Amino acid sequence: MPFRTLLLLFFISFQSHAQHASLTHSIDSILQSQVDSNKIPGAVIQIKKEGKVIYEHAYGYAQKQVLVTNYATEISQVLKPMSTNTLFDIASLTKVVGTTTGIMLLVDKGKISVDDPVGKYVPAFNAPDKKTITIRHLLTHTAGLYEWYPMYYRAHTKEETYKLIGELPLHFPVGQQRKYSDLGFTILGEIIEIVSGKPLDRFLKEDICIPLGMKHTLYNPIFDARKFEFAATSHGNPYEYRMVHDTSLGFVFKEINPDSWNGWRKYTLVGEVNDGNAAYACGGVSGAAGIFSTVEDIQLIVDMLMNKGRVGQFQFLSEKTIDLFLTQDSFLNGLGWMMDPANSFMKNAPAGSFGHTGFTGTSIAVLPSEDLSVILLINRQNVGLLPTKEYYNVSPVRRAVFECVMQQVIGRR
Repeated sequence: MPFRTLLLLFFISFQSHAQHASLTHSIDSILQSQVDSNKIPGAVIQIKKEGKVIYEHAYGYAQKQVLVTNYATEISQVLKPMSTNTLFDIASLTKVVGTTTGIMLLVDKGKISVDDPVGKYVPAFNAPDKKTITIRHLLTHTAGLYEWYPMYYRAHTKEETYKLIGELPLHFPVGQQRKYSDLGFTILGEIIEIVSGKPLDRFLKEDICIPLGMKHTLYNPIFDARKFEFAATSHGNPYEYRMVHDTSLGFVFKEINPDSWNGWRKYTLVGEVNDGNAAYACGGVSGAAGIFSTVEDIQLIVDMLMNKGRVGQFQFLSEKTIDLFLTQDSFLNGLGWMMDPANSFMKNAPAGSFGHTGFTGTSIAVLPSEDLSVILLINRQNVGLLPTKEYYNVSPVRRAVFECVMQQVIGRR
């Protein structure tokens, strides 16, 4: 091999190594400092570029022992270190990893259309105020449903929850504005069950996880807890308790007496879904929340979407369906996926980028034009509520990580 060629290869290798070292140092300085200052218990990150994982690391702790009296928390001692195999409650990433992927599959097979009226599958949505709501409206959070409702006050099973959502009045005009709603994705879960003929957790396993090789993604992992290492979340549901009892947060339901139900959990949640509606009203299985997963399993969903539906030699989804779901609408988002580059966790991302976040501290950002993805999982709730009675806001952390990747991996600010 000519000397010039060897020299060029050496220079490219050196440059790549230096870039990787710089990226590692920068990400470490962001996330480790958050752990060291006790702002977050721990985190797992995976960055993938052009088919190669260029950085994967676990920080801090999967669980810290928390002493709790009346939801006033105090950190006492470290229990369990974080690892890249730790299973997280991915919260609203359930909406894209599970529910949106499930709806995509049904669309791809011709079993439903995103423009079908929801009433075609859910009779309660044939009511006069809901008959114009389509599956697309649910996917884009434009159906006009309540943004949140404490369904466990009036429902105790998944079936009762579906019925209750169908009976609730609309809170906004259909199609007029985007109002992020868990209720809409709960109904999408019902549609998946009705059309597939399978319970949602079984559909996730058989139709998504097994074909994609996702061996650590499931609902209710607590029932098989010996197999897994968990990132603990909150001690009970103190913030959700506040959502019901503190009207200053804006959630006012005249038909609900906050003291009429007292099924609140009083222990640290490990392998149990944090979301109250999923836990208390849906048996842990909801289209809005409830899935547990690892960074490597989530990457398999991302890879499939980045590869236009291909998984090896297998076409899991058609390119046509992926394009349908990953095209911006008038609110600058896709179907299920967030695509608005104004979102802080993917600020100023290039056109066609998509992602999502979860309340527990999870996030996905995907930049197809750069063949790049950033998956960041943080168990922010396990340090308890701040004196402000809020959980620590990890949005600036997500943004700092994303900006670091944009600058050091693709040279954009």
